[in-house]
This record gives sequence, structure tokens and C-alpha cells, in this order.
Amino acid sequence: MGENVTKYVFVTGGVVSSLGKGIASASLGSILEARGLTVTFVKLDPYLNVDPGTMNPIQHGEVFVTADGAETDLDLGHYERFVRVTLSKSNNFTAGKIYANVLRKERKGEYLGGTVQVIPHVTDEIKLSIKKSTENYDIAIIEIGGTVGDIESLPFLEAIRQMRIELGSRQTLFIHLALVPYIKTAGEIKTKPVQHSVKELRTIGIQPDILICRSEKPLQQDAVDKIALFTNVEKRGVISLPDRDSIYDIPMLLDEQKLDDLVIEKLELLAGPADLSEWRSVVDAEKNPEKEIKVAMVGKYSGIADCYKSLTEAIRHAGIKTKTKINIIYIDAEDIEKNGIEVLSRQNIQGIVVPGGFGKRGIEGMIIASQYAREKMIPYLGICLGLQIAVIEYARHIAKLENANSTEFDSDTPYPVIALVTEWQDVITGKKQKRDAHSDLGGTMRLGNQISRLKENSLTQKIYGKLDIQERHRHRYEVNQTLLSQLIEAGLIISGTTKTAENQELVEMIELNNHPWFIGCQFHPEFTSTPRYGHPLFESFIKACVAHQTKMP
Repeated sequence: MGENVTKYVFVTGGVVSSLGKGIASASLGSILEARGLTVTFVKLDPYLNVDPGTMNPIQHGEVFVTADGAETDLDLGHYERFVRVTLSKSNNFTAGKIYANVLRKERKGEYLGGTVQVIPHVTDEIKLSIKKSTENYDIAIIEIGGTVGDIESLPFLEAIRQMRIELGSRQTLFIHLALVPYIKTAGEIKTKPVQHSVKELRTIGIQPDILICRSEKPLQQDAVDKIALFTNVEKRGVISLPDRDSIYDIPMLLDEQKLDDLVIEKLELLAGPADLSEWRSVVDAEKNPEKEIKVAMVGKYSGIADCYKSLTEAIRHAGIKTKTKINIIYIDAEDIEKNGIEVLSRQNIQGIVVPGGFGKRGIEGMIIASQYAREKMIPYLGICLGLQIAVIEYARHIAKLENANSTEFDSDTPYPVIALVTEWQDVITGKKQKRDAHSDLGGTMRLGNQISRLKENSLTQKIYGKLDIQERHRHRYEVNQTLLSQLIEAGLIISGTTKTAENQELVEMIELNNHPWFIGCQFHPEFTSTPRYGHPLFESFIKACVAHQTKMP
């Protein structure tokens, strides 16, 4: 273990966004953890939204939900998948949240009538937020979103510059991740973008201690020498991070270049050698599958992989655990609406996943996909919206509730099998929550860990191996209690429930008796899946898909 004082590693990015700062930060954290250090993370996002809860997934990617119900940046998902840490609302701060805190203090008179300014008030709030969130850890990795040069990120960069002055170089470390592009027509890499990115950092008073260079191919020594010379970074501090087939290989790649040694040396920490055997086992299982299947993901954000990042990773984790190569086929539900079930049936798939989402677009296509899975005995996993889709489909075609729907999609449906629950009690905190159709969209859902009781001897209970489970939620609509008896009479099995403030039972999980594997869950199990441990629900689903493949003609 290190000294009883938190050391800070600040990770910035340059040239372009989406280079993988989150994965690089998480990978570094995993190596430091493997050396016996306690690690935590904070993600600082420059946008003015209070949180990403109301942002379009196509623009921003998925919303990751923490155990305590915070809607956060997707990078927190990377952190939890790579490091044994459970993060919370205090591990993700947006500019909107910081400014809201500052303005709240101003309204209360905490600044004693002084003029409120970016420096010192906003920067002080950023520093305070970082320090409060990272107490009692050996190392805190602080990732600043966006790229250097963005006007929005300047207060965050100024705050971490001040922290270096206040805490010194033995307690703070700057890592800058930037692109080294490969120009095919010239047949060479170009170091100038990295040089300019570091120059931009230095103009605001930050000299990086370490550079992580993202590129298509590994950097040659002459490129490393040139980058070190022109950026004032020692040669051993220039780390090459080329494209890899698996993100779970990155801890080994960084360890090979002794990035962790350099971090520990500069921060004067005491740590043992890194034991990365678990990560080597993960990569080995992923690279050497024994079988191969195709799974269709029928959603409404199919064009951008980051929209379902945790879900696609959870499916990969199940593949790692079962030594199965899983080819995920992304299908836009609107394509099924326009062109029929052939869009799905011609794919020769062994399983269907309908993920979460909001809004009416593509709903009928998802219902068609759910009906196809039920009738063709194809394994089906419905997550959040996917459960609601399965209930609507079952209500229409089995319970004969014509035009059954959710009030989210059709407020005049004669059979609102999915509807808004206006009042419920958080089982863990005991707080009563209220909401209605006019509530703010942000932060008004059933969020975070909830306790569910599983039906004894159900398939779901056998999968989990216990009766009470905790999973993370992010939804506003529920299965309507007033119509539930008709669905149960028609054969729908309610295999998991949660009690409300009025002692009603909200539906958490459903399954079908006369089907090899058909399960819907109102929560998001993907948020707790990790590459080292997987998740029992996804692992069981993939095993069912493999079994279905063996029965196919």
C-alpha cells in the first residue's frame, strides 16, 4: 500500500476526441490495482448539461448508471469493468453541475457578497469536488473530457494546473493522450499533431509528464525520440498505444512499456509487482473461442456502437466466460417496420436482444422481433424497454388484448399494459419518490440499485442461484398492475418483483414456460458485468444461443 495521502493522475486528451482516454485511464488503473494500490476515478465533462441523462445517445453514447442512481458518462463503465471499484454520483462532474453548485452557494450568500468569477470560485469548486471524491485512496485518476483547446474545458485545466502548484510534483502527475496519425499516401506517421497539442497545453501552464500516443501502428524509436525532443517529455515517458484487437489487452501493453513503473516512481509510491494473470486469462479466452454464434441486437440507435457500450461489452464478457465468439448484428428496428421480418430472419441468428431506449420510434419493429423470437423458439433477452416490448407483444397476441401498448407510445391505448407509476418507495434508501407525465426528464426515473425478489424455481432464480438480487435501474414506465392478472392468466410468468410504497409489486422480470430461453428484465444487468467475472444472466443467454445453434437444421 502507498502513503496515506491520495496521489492524483490527471489525464487530458488532444487533437481529436474518442481516442480512448477512458480505456487508457481504466487500463492504467487496473495495473496499479494489480500492484496492490487502491484506485478510484473521477470524470470531468466540460459540457453544460447537469448530467448526460437527457442527452441523445447518438451524440453522447450510452448513459452509465451507478449503484447510487447517478446518470453518468460512459467512461465510468470502463472504470468499473477494469477495476474493482464501485463508483457513485461523486465520480462524475459536468461543467453544468459545477456551475450549479457555485450558483447555489452564491444564492446562499456563501461568497459574502463577492463577485463570483471563474477564478477562483469555479476552479475552487472543481478542486473541492475532486478532493472530496477521492479521499482514502492511494491513487485517483482524473480524466478531463474533450480535447485541449476547447473553450469549455479551460476551467478544468486551470483547476488541475493549480493543484500541481498547491500539491507539488510528488502528489500530482499529468498524462496527455494524443493522436499520431498515419498518412497512407506518404507511408509514414506524423508527429506534428502531438507537438501542437502539447504546445497548447503548455500555453495554459501544464507540462505533461507522460505522453500516450494513439496510433494505428506501434511507434518506432525515431518517432519516440522526435516526440520527446519537441514536447519536453523524457523518452521513457512517450508511450505507444497502437490499435489492438481487444481493449482488454491494453493493461499488458502499457505494463510492457513500464507506464506503471514510471507513475509509481514519479509519485513516490510503494507497490509490489503487477499480477496481470487474470487479464491474460481474459485475453486468451477471447482470442481462442471454441464456438461461434450470431446474436441480433434490435434497437433504435444501431448506427453508433457507443450507444450500447455496456451491453455489447456484457455480451462479450459472456463470450469470454463460455469461450464463444459472438458476432453482434445491429439491426435498426425501423428497418423491420419498413421491410418486414425478413430483415431479421435472413441473418441466420441464434439469439435476439432488445435493449433499452426511450420514445416511440422503432417500437413496432421491436414488437415484431419479440414475436419472432417467441414463435420461432429463439433465445430472447429483453432489457428495460425490451421487457416492456415483450409484454406488449404477449398482451396483443396471446392475451388477446387488441392494440395493447404503453402509454409512453400511445396515450389512448385501450389496454395500457405499460404505464407510468406515479409513486414508489426506494427499497434501499426508504425514500418515497413521485413522478408524473410532466416531471423533468432528467433524474426522475427509477435509478440505481433496487432489490428484486425472484420467483422460486423459476429459470431466472436458477440462473442467479438466489432469491434476492440487486441490479441497477434506469426507467420511468412499469408493467401496469391493473392488467397484470390477465397477462398471468394467459401464461406470462412474473419471475421477479419489487415492492412499492403502497406495497404493490412492480414487475422486474418475466419469462415463458413453453420456450427454451425467453427472459425480460426491467433493470440493466449490463452495468454490473465485468470481463473477469461476467454476469450470470448474459452467460446463461449465450449458452442458450449455443444450444439453439446445435438444434438448427
